[in-house]
Amino acid sequence: MAQIPFRQNYRKPSRQASMDPHNDLNPHVDHYIGIDVGTGSARACVIDASGDIKALATENIGLWQPETGYYEQSTTDIWRCICVCVQRALSQHNIDPTTVRGIGFDATCSLAVFAHDTDEPVPVTGPNFANDGNDRNVILWLDHRPVEETAKINATGHNLLRYVGGKMSIEMEIPKVLWLKNHMPAELFDRCKFYDLADALTHLATGNETRSFCSTVCKQGYVPVGVDGSVKGWQDDFYEAIGLEDLTKDDYSRIGGVDGVNGKYLSAGELVGVLSEKAGQQLGLPAGIAVGSGVIDAYAGWVGTVGAKVNLGADQLDSGVPKNDMSQAFSRLAAVAGTSTCHLAMSKDPVFVDGVWGPYRDVLLPDFWMAEGGQSATGELLKHVLETHPAYNETVSLAESFSTSVYDYLNSHLEELKEKTNAPTISYLGRHFFFYGDLWGNRSPIADPNMTGSVIGLSSDRSMDGLAIYYYATMEFIAMQTRQIVEKMNESGHSITSIFMSGSQCQNKILMELMATTCDMPVLIPRYVHAAVVHGAAMLGAKAASADKDGKTEDLWSIMDRMSKPGKLTRPGNNANEKKLLDAKYKVFLEQVKTQQEYRKSVDDAVEGWA
Repeated sequence: MAQIPFRQNYRKPSRQASMDPHNDLNPHVDHYIGIDVGTGSARACVIDASGDIKALATENIGLWQPETGYYEQSTTDIWRCICVCVQRALSQHNIDPTTVRGIGFDATCSLAVFAHDTDEPVPVTGPNFANDGNDRNVILWLDHRPVEETAKINATGHNLLRYVGGKMSIEMEIPKVLWLKNHMPAELFDRCKFYDLADALTHLATGNETRSFCSTVCKQGYVPVGVDGSVKGWQDDFYEAIGLEDLTKDDYSRIGGVDGVNGKYLSAGELVGVLSEKAGQQLGLPAGIAVGSGVIDAYAGWVGTVGAKVNLGADQLDSGVPKNDMSQAFSRLAAVAGTSTCHLAMSKDPVFVDGVWGPYRDVLLPDFWMAEGGQSATGELLKHVLETHPAYNETVSLAESFSTSVYDYLNSHLEELKEKTNAPTISYLGRHFFFYGDLWGNRSPIADPNMTGSVIGLSSDRSMDGLAIYYYATMEFIAMQTRQIVEKMNESGHSITSIFMSGSQCQNKILMELMATTCDMPVLIPRYVHAAVVHGAAMLGAKAASADKDGKTEDLWSIMDRMSKPGKLTRPGNNANEKKLLDAKYKVFLEQVKTQQEYRKSVDDAVEGWA
């Protein structure tokens, strides 16, 4: 599609007008829209210029699983859900569409495939790759089909793998592109062009082929120009070595091109272009609205959390600069928790950490670096442990009778158990139960997809009490592994002293207190617990709207500082005995990591050459 020029008569946001308390009814008030596309749903958030959320709407996304480990979606369906959300958010809250100045997008790091000659979705469902009418052109981030392709990529030992923690993950997009090449008819693969999902959405919004550093650097092996001798971002020898030399043709036009030659790459929220007539009609918005460069959903969580106003102590702040200086972010770990958890940290200089993805330059702010650790399953792990226990159905039934969630009910049950047994703390209840929960492999800091779970302390207890202890041990594992990731990052050169959480797990008081005490650092819970990510996306819309006639935008940290809201602080517990207990259990946790690897190697050595 042709590039759409910046509209010369575009009106910059009026901050003064946006402070009107009757902003929803005032046509001169400025609004910004954030779009968040998660694994299961799309969300739209409308904020005013002070950062207050004025409207939220959600719509579930279709998900197909043609085989075990295969997960697919459709950009056609996703875009329809986005349009429904935007229209509903505006109409239900009487927001005038003409007051919208900017739009920002975030999405899961999934691979979207289109035909370069028609710009139509290309099905990714083998073996026939025929369109079933659903336009299933997205391979979801958690799809694990490219096992062999991932192994082949990592076997190259290429230098760029340094920038993804030493190994490219099966969740990243290049292994998926290689899988498509290995399984698609050659003539169909030759017609394909590839996007990270967030970039596909800005493409659908503007018609532009601009790509984000966040998507390409974090998930597609792009090394920014000037980093480690990189000349054009993409590395010819890498793509040739893995069998994707096809992508190097025409200056990488099928994956975004070469910056300044036939492509354009931007940091978070920088101006991609303006909303096209077609997209505007579909969204119920006027054409010409500024559209910001998108980010991966977890990175929008960083934007939406780490700028929060919070009363941190001297140990968590750099006393040499103002409390709202951007350098304060260097000590803040953003933990974006949902199905899995991503751990994001920014630094002024590159910090290499084994098992932690990155360092990535330019992805959020130009010339600054991001590191991304993660836990493959946290919310999903809690759900799995509960649903597979014999007492689950009884517990759910009781929770429903009290009109509460199963998690809140179990938290109350743990409190009751503590009183009933005269235990000094809830942690004391689980003192002899040791659960290691890498049921979906390990993302960080071991980076081993073959890691599994283990339990010491199993008994024949099938009761709700037994479920409550197992549930507590799962939360303890999540906190212990967070400590392991933080320690590994700090040992390598980061200086993390606080954790800024987002996602539904923030509502779990026991988990947050356990996280703070186990990691021995405060945990900040944002005001918008369920909307921190989409709130961050809306800030990207505000950044795009600040563009002058040359396309230069306001600094992202400045926008975050202005629009972020105060959060609630959970400090580490001050019970010395509990701290002693958790430290002892952390040593056991580390032993469980080590012994699992040793046991597996011992058995593998014993059976080598047998099968």
